[in-house]
Amino acid sequence: MSTETRVISASEQDWLPAALAVIRGGGLVAFPTDTVYGLGGLATDADVVEAIFLAKARPDDKSIPVLVAGWPEVQGVARPGPRVQKLAAAFWPGPLTIVLERDTRLPAAIGSTGTVGVRAPNNAVALALLRAAGPLATSSANLSGDPSPRTAAEVLKSLAGRIDLLIDGGQVPGGRPSTVVDCTGEGPRLLRRGPVPLEAILAAWK
Repeated sequence: MSTETRVISASEQDWLPAALAVIRGGGLVAFPTDTVYGLGGLATDADVVEAIFLAKARPDDKSIPVLVAGWPEVQGVARPGPRVQKLAAAFWPGPLTIVLERDTRLPAAIGSTGTVGVRAPNNAVALALLRAAGPLATSSANLSGDPSPRTAAEVLKSLAGRIDLLIDGGQVPGGRPSTVVDCTGEGPRLLRRGPVPLEAILAAWK
C-alpha cells in the first residue's frame, strides 16, 4: 500500500476540517493523545478498521480499541452495565480503558472476542477531533513492533506513505499505557496495570 501522507500542524486553523474530510472519506488520520500518537478512523466502518490493521501490519488477533469524546458516545459502540458510568465520570478523560460488550453497530474486525476497549483521552486535539468525528477505532501510530511514537517525525518514520493525514501536535508525554479493566462481569477485573490503580477503580465502582 502507498499513499501520500499529508502533515498539518494542530496550530493551523484548518486542521480539524482537513481531518474530518479524511475521516468521513474513509481515510486514516494520525493524531496526538495523552500518551502516544494514535492512528484512527471511523469505528463503524469495517473497511476502515481493516485498513488500520493493514497500515500497521498488525496481527489479526489483536483487538483495536475505540476512543470517544466522553460518556454519551459509549452508547453507540458498547453496551455498558449501569455502574460503568461511574468509572467514566471519575477517570475520563484520562488513562483508563474500559472493556465492555461490543455494540452490534461495530464491525467484527474490531476484535474477535465480542468486546471492545473504550477510552476518552486527555488531550485537547484528540478530544476536538473525537467530538467532531465521533468514535474512532484507534491504535498507536506505528508499525507493529516499532516503538510507540511520541512525535510527528516518529510517526512518519514508521507510517509515511501508509496513512492519509498526520496532525502534528508536538511531542506527547508517552509513558505508561492506560490501565485496562474488564467490566463485562459483575465488577471491574484488572487486565493491565497502568496510571489508574485498581483500588481507585473499585472505590469509584461502589
